[in-house]
Amino acid sequence: MQLRFIGCGDAFGSGGRFNTCFQVISPSATVLIDCGASSLVALRKWGVDPNSIDAVFITHLHGDHFGGLPFLILDAQLVSRRTRPLTIAGPPGLRERLTQAMEVFFPGSSGVTQKFTLEVIELQPDAQTTVGAVSVLPMKVRHPCGAPPLALRLTIDGKSVAYTGDTEWTEALIAVAQDADLFIAEAYFHDRKVKYHLDLDTVLAHMAQLRPRRMVLTHMSPDMLGRDLAGRFEVAEDGMLLEV
Repeated sequence: MQLRFIGCGDAFGSGGRFNTCFQVISPSATVLIDCGASSLVALRKWGVDPNSIDAVFITHLHGDHFGGLPFLILDAQLVSRRTRPLTIAGPPGLRERLTQAMEVFFPGSSGVTQKFTLEVIELQPDAQTTVGAVSVLPMKVRHPCGAPPLALRLTIDGKSVAYTGDTEWTEALIAVAQDADLFIAEAYFHDRKVKYHLDLDTVLAHMAQLRPRRMVLTHMSPDMLGRDLAGRFEVAEDGMLLEV
């Protein structure tokens, strides 16, 4: 399995980074975790064919994590000429919010019949399920966004990738991270406590419970980006490709 950070930035493009979007590449499936507003641009920058994506898994319904979906869907219909099915899975409320977003950005677009099968699945928090070749554990976390926010653990071909999404500390992260082959953790600040977000000190304080096999930090503020973390932590960069 490989994971490419299509985008690892915060909502405000700190450091010139794209919004959150991770590509997971495995023999059985190629999927995205989150699809922030800038994701279609980022996919093209890194040479990723949108038609290669089997499914998109969404953590929560903020624009920097799901706002790229209308562009991805319309590109599939009008530009990339997609013919194979596309699945989008995310928290309860995803279907309605996606329709609203498409109508705000491109009025009338939500009523167009695609030339490919588009399936939208609303994941039930704290209930493991299977989407295609992917086993997904969605755990409810703490980040107000008008719908239940999720941390996700995806298992494909025997390898697991876990992601906190945006959240303050909650014990739900333990089930997501324990023994994960790769744990992608929000580290918005180093030690400053901001409600509904994780800071690095808090993540480190719980490492004995989280126990991932490998951890990479993401979604960092200018405060974090200005610090010298080299040699101490793995830090995401846009375009970075990892072997999992």
